[in-house]
Amino acid sequence: MARGKTLYSLAVVILGFMCFVVGAVAVGLPNWGYFYSLENPNFDNGYFGPWRVCKKLLYNREKCGTDVSKFRPTTAVYLAGVVGAIGVSVLGVFCILSVLQLAMISSKEKVGFKYTHLVMMKLALALLATLLSIAAAGLFAVQGDDRGFFLTRGEAFYVQIVCIVINSILFIMSVYDTLFSRREGGDPTNPLGEPHATTINNPGFKEGRGISMTDASGKPYTTNGHGSVASMNTTATTLTGLSDASTITRSPLRSSLKKPRPREGEPGGMGIQNPGYSGNSPPLNRNGSQKKVRIQTHSTEV
Repeated sequence: MARGKTLYSLAVVILGFMCFVVGAVAVGLPNWGYFYSLENPNFDNGYFGPWRVCKKLLYNREKCGTDVSKFRPTTAVYLAGVVGAIGVSVLGVFCILSVLQLAMISSKEKVGFKYTHLVMMKLALALLATLLSIAAAGLFAVQGDDRGFFLTRGEAFYVQIVCIVINSILFIMSVYDTLFSRREGGDPTNPLGEPHATTINNPGFKEGRGISMTDASGKPYTTNGHGSVASMNTTATTLTGLSDASTITRSPLRSSLKKPRPREGEPGGMGIQNPGYSGNSPPLNRNGSQKKVRIQTHSTEV
């Protein structure tokens, strides 16, 4: 199916070159029409086009210029040539884009433009070329018999009619080429037909079960049903698929440094407080003398 679409695109490219050649021939030919004098057809006759007027002489000779005959083409004939030339220029741009399209088809890579955009531009150019060719033929048809001359249409005019027909066919084929390029496999630079969707981020969305990991270790851990975590780190970072990372504050770790134990009697001590106790009270005496106690310890070698 993709090969058939590629061959169809090649057919559109070939037809575009044909339209360019035919349009250039129509604009370049000088004999868009023939004029004959009503008084003496054999004396004052010749052919004309948008760019010049030529009068036929004896012995198959001719003389071209603006003042060689009493016949004067109208301004519409000149405008027909200008419009036809613009149409050929548009077809020339169409052919340049066709070369880029052939490069994309052969290399399977984007060249200058996106493939679908290039096909759309070719469609617009084909439509413009068709309208310009119709306008050129219509402007030339305005020229009629006047001032003692009768006119007939020349070969270039009928070539212009052929150009209108093939330009119309080119436009119709370009429409289908555009439709095929938007289907799956129609873009040779994207053979798999990967969708180009826009991702919308919802910061307020949170998944029910996410993967969590500590800041220090970077190893994931799981949470239990009560909301507590199995890690004792001070902070934990929770990562989910569509939500931003959030930091959860935990209780600090217990310090390994031991604090000095308060002495008995000091605030915070483990002893029983005695409001009547004073540190300056005299020591206990027995019979007016102090009793000394000796403590003997036995040391053992390790």
